[in-house]
Amino acid sequence: MLSIRPLDPVVPITQQLQCTKSPVVLVNLFTVDEADVPDLLCAWELDANWMKQRAGFISTQLHQAIGGSNMFFNYAVWESVERFREAFNHPDFANALNRYPSSTLAMPHLFTKVAVPNICTA
Repeated sequence: MLSIRPLDPVVPITQQLQCTKSPVVLVNLFTVDEADVPDLLCAWELDANWMKQRAGFISTQLHQAIGGSNMFFNYAVWESVERFREAFNHPDFANALNRYPSSTLAMPHLFTKVAVPNICTA
């Protein structure tokens, strides 16, 4: 089973799950031993397919760091914190975490878009 560490120790995801923002983006950084990369990808694919069936799921994308790094970056867009919380706290999802290799460290965090004039919209 993977280990979970806050990306922001001051405001961990458990605290963020109490918020009421819409929409939100889950950002999750993973590190894993090189030998466990195939198992990580398999577990992530199963989780992504399960999440795609949950109410409020919009999209997801997984990225791998370059240059021989065993770090992965996932982002998933959700309709709201409430919908993500329902999926994140579901017993099926909690049980699925056992599929990840024990060398996996996950660092999840929720974000919302920010408007910057002449650059991007919220």
